[in-house]
Amino acid sequence: MPYINPQGGGEYRPQFGGFRFFPPVLKNLLMINVGVFALQLLFQSGFTFGGEPIIYWFTETFYLFPLGMGFMPWQLVTYMFLHGGLMHLLFNMLMLWMFGMELENIWGSRKFLLFYLAAGVAAGLANLFIAPLFSSPGPTIGASGGVYAVLVAFAMLFPNRYVYVMALLPVRAKYLITGFILLEVFNGVSGTMDGIAHIAHLGGAVIGAIWVLLDRQGTIDSMLSSFSRKKVSGSKSAWDSGPREATFYDFKSSKSENEKKTPDPKFDQSQKEIDAILDKISVSGYASLTENEKRILLDASKRIHPDRDAQ
Repeated sequence: MPYINPQGGGEYRPQFGGFRFFPPVLKNLLMINVGVFALQLLFQSGFTFGGEPIIYWFTETFYLFPLGMGFMPWQLVTYMFLHGGLMHLLFNMLMLWMFGMELENIWGSRKFLLFYLAAGVAAGLANLFIAPLFSSPGPTIGASGGVYAVLVAFAMLFPNRYVYVMALLPVRAKYLITGFILLEVFNGVSGTMDGIAHIAHLGGAVIGAIWVLLDRQGTIDSMLSSFSRKKVSGSKSAWDSGPREATFYDFKSSKSENEKKTPDPKFDQSQKEIDAILDKISVSGYASLTENEKRILLDASKRIHPDRDAQ
């Protein structure tokens, strides 16, 4: 997917290695949504449980129901992984991939996941408490709340980046996404009965804007760093180390067994320095590194993979 360089320097295409087309959290979100949709189709095919179609239990348990009409707290999370049809799923996943890919590569996997989940929950809360003021409440499903947060964050970070509408018409991100938001405001306030949760979309969009504003002030990174310091050493989850999956960050030692028995103090100090840098990437993304930290990683990579310079 090509973009136009926002600085006016022509077309920009992400490069493999430092920029992945399917970073770990985004890849898992896509797989989970597709997998859950497959389950929905399976349950709709006539499976029963206790004499009742299992799809009834599935709907009542995991859809986001209005307050007083079957609402359960976990539905604020589960509803965002369900979809009402193939086109609903494809549109949301396409938008999530197109605009979320760069956000995760810049922010790091942990920050992106927290951002997406927070936006989805906020969208659900908006649908519970604000939507009834403008329209009749009903069960809600779909990833659109989180997707709209991704759209707004992308537009704020890359306002002049061109996006090709229908693969033909280039439109700057700030104009395209502002148009989406204005349309949602009109439909949400007017109470359009089109079966779309417009207020939920706006709830996600608001969180996307707030997140980016706080992130520019360093508030998000401070909160994540504070949380990381409280975690028990060595208890990081798989998605916490997502940015380390690239070969560039593979710092496995090739020392012999005898060398491993006699630790080198200089090597230990260097490894601690590298680990600290990797922790920083995990929290804030590769873009947050200083030039000196990037040089340290590059030097370490050359020591471990000396044949790369010859390629």
